[in-house]
Amino acid sequence: MTSVDWARWTPTERAVLCFIIRGGEVLLIHKKRGLGAGKVNGPGGRVEAGESDEDAAARETREEVGLTPTGLAAAGELRFQFVDGYALLCRVFTASGFSGRLVETDEALPFWAPTGAIPLDEMWTDDRYWIPWMLSGRKFLGRFHFDGDRMLSGGVEPLK
Repeated sequence: MTSVDWARWTPTERAVLCFIIRGGEVLLIHKKRGLGAGKVNGPGGRVEAGESDEDAAARETREEVGLTPTGLAAAGELRFQFVDGYALLCRVFTASGFSGRLVETDEALPFWAPTGAIPLDEMWTDDRYWIPWMLSGRKFLGRFHFDGDRMLSGGVEPLK
């Protein structure tokens, strides 16, 4: 696969990411396993059958870092096409609050990062394109083509 026909693109799986934002900081994780292991990201994961995206964002955040996000808001949508055929639709959420206690789990080592010092060099390449949109409150649609963890092409536009 050398290019992606985004007009005909269909995901093979759905996932979510959830970024809790508080006082100039955002909750990030060092991902320990699964897709993106070894990278920094936000809490998240696959949407289970019959589960809403919002419920998945809350569940995944709770499972990965011990916090239940509150004030969830849809921030954007990411579409990933991998050369091996895997196609992932990821809905991105922000949260304005949380309950619970922050903990490390077998999936993630959580940490708070200043919004002006997010470690983009330790994240997926696409993050540098859409995270500024998320932090500024601009709803976005990102489309990205990857070969493993190497980004081949991509971009972000306003979500209509």
